[in-house]
Amino acid sequence: MDAAPSPPPAAPPAQSAATVTRRSAWRIVRNVVIGLVVALFLVWLVLYITKGRFLKSPFERIVSSATHRDVKVTDDFQLYFDPITIHFRADGMTISNPSYASRPNLFEAKQIDARIAPLSMLFGKRHFYTLDLTGGAVDLEWNKQHTHNSWTFSEKKGGKPLDFPRIDVATVAGTTLRYLDPKMLLRTDLAFQTITSSDARIGKSVRFTGDGKVRATPFTLKGALLSPDATVARGRNQLELAADAANNHVTVAGTLPSIADIENVPLTVTSRGRNLAELLDIIGVAIPRSRTYHVKAILTKTGTTYAFTRLTGRFGDSDLAGAFTVQNIEPRLHIGATLTTRKLDIIDAAPFIGYNPDIVATKGAVAAAADTGAAPARILPNAAIPVETFKNFNADLKYRIGVVRSKNVPVSDIDLTLSLKDSLLKVSPLTFVMARGNVAADITFDARRRPAHDTYDIRLSPTPMGRLLAGYGVIESGTTGIVKGRIALTGDGDTVHDSLATAHGRIAFVMPGGNFSARNVQLSELDIGTFAQKLFQGKLKEPVTINCGLIGFTVRGGVAAADPILIDTEKNVIAGRGGFSFRDEHLDLVFRADGKRISLFSAQSPVGLVGSFAKPGINVLTPQLLERAGAAAGLSLVATPVAGLLAFVDVGDAKAAQCGPILAAAPASAQRTTKGHQRDDVGHGTTATAEKDKTGKAPRKKFLGIF
Repeated sequence: MDAAPSPPPAAPPAQSAATVTRRSAWRIVRNVVIGLVVALFLVWLVLYITKGRFLKSPFERIVSSATHRDVKVTDDFQLYFDPITIHFRADGMTISNPSYASRPNLFEAKQIDARIAPLSMLFGKRHFYTLDLTGGAVDLEWNKQHTHNSWTFSEKKGGKPLDFPRIDVATVAGTTLRYLDPKMLLRTDLAFQTITSSDARIGKSVRFTGDGKVRATPFTLKGALLSPDATVARGRNQLELAADAANNHVTVAGTLPSIADIENVPLTVTSRGRNLAELLDIIGVAIPRSRTYHVKAILTKTGTTYAFTRLTGRFGDSDLAGAFTVQNIEPRLHIGATLTTRKLDIIDAAPFIGYNPDIVATKGAVAAAADTGAAPARILPNAAIPVETFKNFNADLKYRIGVVRSKNVPVSDIDLTLSLKDSLLKVSPLTFVMARGNVAADITFDARRRPAHDTYDIRLSPTPMGRLLAGYGVIESGTTGIVKGRIALTGDGDTVHDSLATAHGRIAFVMPGGNFSARNVQLSELDIGTFAQKLFQGKLKEPVTINCGLIGFTVRGGVAAADPILIDTEKNVIAGRGGFSFRDEHLDLVFRADGKRISLFSAQSPVGLVGSFAKPGINVLTPQLLERAGAAAGLSLVATPVAGLLAFVDVGDAKAAQCGPILAAAPASAQRTTKGHQRDDVGHGTTATAEKDKTGKAPRKKFLGIF
């Protein structure tokens, strides 16, 4: 019997569409992940095997696009994972400079070998585990307009500058850096000592040496970063730098916010040397030379302005304090200064008129003048105004001096304002106190004209002569006379000597009424009778009364002619003739004193002031006096000794002077006697020491002049 057929197997339960979809997705994800892993492995394997050398061109292209510079690797190139870190090596790598730079490359290195944390290239600060840099050279330059620099990777002003990564272990050998600023005419080349770091720390310092040139002045320097670990971490940097240039030693110290950022950072600067003029000449600024100096200041750079504040120091035997700024602006530098000196040694003031103060201190003014090119035995300096240097800068200076240390003339409270603009130098106003009298001056050197056109206007307010001349033998007590005056001259020349040797103008000093108490003043009266009586009676300190006086000169072509010299005293009228020359510095002046009353031993003999500015001399014993001495001897022989005295008797015929024209500093032609008559004893405003009087007769003494 046939078996009954078995029932068919039961069908499996149906799966939901969602379950099928999930399984398919997981398979896809798994396959993708496996594919990616395989792909990454293959990439890693390919890179590891090939060392990524085939990536050189893409690397150059991508980095060039990011930096806007041409990036090249001339020799071996490697970029691969080893095994996890990125191993980068580039031999002969260069990054180009902008077109305005003088050198083709901003950066170049013989070899760069680094291991880099991969994720740091995507997130956060770049992190180098190791870096070996050999033969690196960096060239940092500004363009001529000072609007762009080579280390800012953007054509826009204020682009992104270099950013330093964190480096754990590094060796940097044979690295150099060049800095060029065409606006400041500055070039610097630095060489760094080999740098070795570990655990992101370099050590105590990174030292460098170098040289360069500022304008035409070469210099050498050395320095150190005393906090290099902070520098690498882009923290604050302690910098010390010392430079030597043109006999000056300069140090700079401070803390920088980053390795190359000095903007608005106070830096302590010190400088010492033999001459401040040599220091400022480095940047093309001319000032009078000084003796050895040492100064200290705080330097702060803000844009194109370099401000030196809290300046203190000394030059020669004088102190100095204040502030000083240099603005690097167009069309030329601008120098601004506010300075103070409490005590100025007179020798340190010598450079203001062109003397070398060291020579003045050791050999005197004549030797100092000779050093400037002046002829022998002259004192007017022949040092030229630095006309060409004036074209480099403009300047504004305010300078106050408390006291000038001087043996003879008391000078204090000097207040000087100086401006230089477009080669026009003005010292205006210049004021100071001299023997309790005030002096005001306005001086101009216009170097826009060739030679320079110079003006001098110096005014002396009423000043006590006792104090003014106390250093020259005048006794201050008992001297009540005062003097006031003015010097107004114009000339052409690039030196003090040349400008005065061509000068035209007038010099006048007026003495209103007063007393003098001094042996020298009594001698200058030339009244031998009066002097002898006072000498024998012990009355040398008895004051001599002066009614009014004028010492005036008219200057033509550098030659000053007495116009007039006229002093009216209680007992005498003193008149002077002749003159002096700024050209060759010769003196030829003749003074005559005529008594108003009969005076025994008053020989009416002229006394000459002769010689030169450097070596003046007094010719007291003149031929006329000898003639009278001969006449006295003859009378003594034929008569009695008393008769011999008659030759020395002044008959006292001097005409008293009218003080109005004298006090007005009027020329010789305007001088009058008290009766209103024109004077015939004051010359005619020429340098002649002997002229005919109004009667047509020549004076009794003929004294030849030098002009």
